[in-house]
Amino acid sequence: MNIILLGPPGAGKGTQARILVEGRNMVQLSTGDMLRDARTSGTEMGKMVAEVMDKGHLVTDEIVIGLIREKLTSGQAGGGYIFDGFPRTLAQADALGALLAELGEPLDAVIEMQVDDAALVSRITARSTCGNCGEVYNDNTKPIPADQVCTSCGQKAEFKRRADDNEESLKTRLLAYYKQTSPLIGYYYAKGSLKSVDGLASMDEVSASIAGALG
Repeated sequence: MNIILLGPPGAGKGTQARILVEGRNMVQLSTGDMLRDARTSGTEMGKMVAEVMDKGHLVTDEIVIGLIREKLTSGQAGGGYIFDGFPRTLAQADALGALLAELGEPLDAVIEMQVDDAALVSRITARSTCGNCGEVYNDNTKPIPADQVCTSCGQKAEFKRRADDNEESLKTRLLAYYKQTSPLIGYYYAKGSLKSVDGLASMDEVSASIAGALG
């Protein structure tokens, strides 16, 4: 099963992707992770990525599609792929669709994690992560343990806040999302692929909703 997770910054896509990886043996394809891995891989594609990034240029859609092609043909599919952070634009959606069709791979579902902007900003500005395992905490709904021991990895940790997890930065990131990525909602709805879930429900409720949407 191949799926796309759509939603604004902080909607919980990374958390839900991790649950799908653990529960369904899926492979998460995060654009950022793929670029970092490619840069140190020593492959021809990796050398191309390193050269572009070292010059401070933006990595082209063609390069990202090339990296996705490598992953899809690597034989490591497991339970399928989760596209996280790609596509972001209609052009990228077309390119991904063409690649999947060429490889005979289906796109089984596009999960839109719907959120209320004000509630999202309130949630994200209260967010911290474990410096060891990346487990997410929230000042209001899941406070950092008093003993500083992460409930996920069981280790004493330094809990960090992202520098851009502040109200002004979030509003800028949300604006970019609505300009570039929100048109994908209509795009995939028209293709009959879109399924929406409440992204502001509890983690377990969101997970259950996604499982229901996937069948």
